[in-house]
Amino acid sequence: MTEDIGGGDATTEVVVDPKARVRAHIEARARGILAGNAIASLAFAELDPEVEIDWLAPEGSEVKPGVRVAEIRGRARAILSAERVALNFLQRLSGVATLTRAFVRAVEGTDVQILDTRKTTPSLRMLEKHATAVGGAHNHRFGLFDGLLIKENHAKVAGSLTRAVEKARARSLGLPIMAEARTVEDAEILATLGVDRILLDNFTPSQVAVAVKRLRALAKAGKLETPRAAVASARKGAAAKGGGGTAVAPPESALPEIEVSGGIRLDNVREFALPGVKYISVGALTHSAPALDLSLLVVDVS
Repeated sequence: MTEDIGGGDATTEVVVDPKARVRAHIEARARGILAGNAIASLAFAELDPEVEIDWLAPEGSEVKPGVRVAEIRGRARAILSAERVALNFLQRLSGVATLTRAFVRAVEGTDVQILDTRKTTPSLRMLEKHATAVGGAHNHRFGLFDGLLIKENHAKVAGSLTRAVEKARARSLGLPIMAEARTVEDAEILATLGVDRILLDNFTPSQVAVAVKRLRALAKAGKLETPRAAVASARKGAAAKGGGGTAVAPPESALPEIEVSGGIRLDNVREFALPGVKYISVGALTHSAPALDLSLLVVDVS
């Protein structure tokens, strides 16, 4: 609001009577998924604490051209001055939710979950990750603090992929350990080291299938170190059943979670939703989502 209004809304202060009140509505101009209702409401309330807003379309609902999504009643100056900021948030977040819903629908019927990424607009990560959740995706790491993700550059600085994982396992801070594989061989190394999740980066669908097949073969042969998360889960299950001693996880549970990323588009995402893949992360959800076209129109003045 400070960025937009600055020292004052020159046009509104000159043209609009300070005592005027209006009734307005927000209307959809395109089909999409609505998100950002709360932050849009805050923009209006910032200038008129007594503003009344009725959301005719709840967050997460699908809207189409001509549909009224909200009715607003309050001081004319406040509504006109807050209009752009409110719509900017609403259009941006609805655009993210709309694209996300399209990706989620594209993998319906599979066991794959769509994830967002950290490729968000600076200062808007919390809101954009909320919008992806509204669209049906799951949130990946919120930041660098809530999970260990060893990428190519980390491995290079640490000395090798193996060395990076060993350091992470020695001092994981209680966080899940994820690591990026650039080749099928990388994936095999990571699985034998017992990471919680392997991120297959820029693989083709056929390469993903090969990687999953090889990891399952290693698990069946008992050559994989069970991820800590699977061990903890197995122990918890044994304790709940009154069992004693150390829980022994079955071979399949030794498999780390598999995530696929890189080169994922709406027209090819289903090709990557293969058996054995649990997650597909899509940066485009937040860095390439087009805004949903919405507009605010004044209905009457009093």
